[in-house]
Amino acid sequence: MSTEPVTDLPQAPVTVNGVTRPLAAAGKALNALDWLRGIGLTGAKEGCAEGECGACAVLLARPGVDAETEWTAINACLIPAASLAGQEVMTSEGLGAPDALHPVQSELAVRGGSQCGYCTPGFVCSMAAEYYRPGRKEFDHHALSGNLCRCTGYRPILDAAEALGHPVEGDRFLARTTQAPPATSASRIDGWVRPASLGEALTLLAEPGAVATAGSTDLGVEANLGGARPELLVAIDQLAELRTFDVAEDAVELGAALSLTEIERRLAGRIPLLEAVFPQFASRLIRNGATIGGNLGTASPIGDLPPALLALDAEVVLISTAGERVVPLADYFTGYRATVRRPDELIGRVRIPVPLAPMTAFHKIAKRRFDDISSVAVAFAIEVVDGQVVRAAIGLGGVAATPIRAAATEAALVGRAWDAATVANAAVVLSGEGTPLDDHRASAAYRKAMLGQALLALEAAQ
Repeated sequence: MSTEPVTDLPQAPVTVNGVTRPLAAAGKALNALDWLRGIGLTGAKEGCAEGECGACAVLLARPGVDAETEWTAINACLIPAASLAGQEVMTSEGLGAPDALHPVQSELAVRGGSQCGYCTPGFVCSMAAEYYRPGRKEFDHHALSGNLCRCTGYRPILDAAEALGHPVEGDRFLARTTQAPPATSASRIDGWVRPASLGEALTLLAEPGAVATAGSTDLGVEANLGGARPELLVAIDQLAELRTFDVAEDAVELGAALSLTEIERRLAGRIPLLEAVFPQFASRLIRNGATIGGNLGTASPIGDLPPALLALDAEVVLISTAGERVVPLADYFTGYRATVRRPDELIGRVRIPVPLAPMTAFHKIAKRRFDDISSVAVAFAIEVVDGQVVRAAIGLGGVAATPIRAAATEAALVGRAWDAATVANAAVVLSGEGTPLDDHRASAAYRKAMLGQALLALEAAQ
């Protein structure tokens, strides 16, 4: 792939609650929440500044999986204000007014779902996204998994959600879903740029201090809590080359810039191991922004996806101006938050070979059942033929400086009978994998014990 000249790009405006507004003053250091509050839309609040409370939730009109356009709830505190360029945003103020409440607002009001009101606008936006979700039959409570309420209690909020019917004909927000999404357009605002093509993005990323960004669910936290200020943010979330989705006879390929929600819905259970991971990966608000490429790009040793992808024998397709190269994920991580990816490369796709192992499971051990960082994550993909293990792949997180394959345990399983004795022996081996540490989430001894118990639990469930 050859590089392309970086053209002079316009500063695309943003449509907020139906009104077009300029973004000229929104530099890279200003997040979307602060920008919205700065123009007087103070419904959205800052609670945690790291995407865990949902008080900052707003709606974006995005290309849909099951409709032309879908209203998607995201954490406004994490994304740069500049990333709203050319987009359509709806806040709680735009959904309804005191004399004309939106159905979501009305149900929350009449069922006592709001007390101090600090969190309510965020709940309203997350509930509205679920209200307009194409094909919805019942209200999915997980749609609110990223929203916290500290005074009302969740029962009246859930009562309001369950009382919602379906949008009626003539609803302007429903009508918007049948129309084309906002057109993708290149744009530049001080310190932030959305390139027109992949080649242009690679050219920009070759500049010193340039950093790629998509959902900003990791970078946004670094900016808010750690003061990170990269010299140039290059938005790659809308590049068509990074948003591919392909199911072939020998592999499933997932574009690096697809959000986890998009992947979950496009796969529709096609890969059961990933289907088990998604509900345990942060919250719906985070999954609406976080991308599979970004999750692998951070190279965190406690990420939820890498163990599952390791168990699936996934490969990473790295793209540069010189072309593409394919790296097995097992060879991708080289150290703590370090990988083989060169500075001039982007993650283009993740490739999962098929057929899949028929026996899979994902165990995440954390202090909370949902929306928490794992102490240990274990993913299994095992194939048993005529009572004998012919294939075993086990991915681990939280027990080493990188996500790892449990090679010794795999060797202890393959070629042996799948029975209680083999599993018990392999569980002892699994307890010794990695180099777990003591930290505030768990002790090394606890982590070791949980590794072995995960394999025993898999055998017991069969």
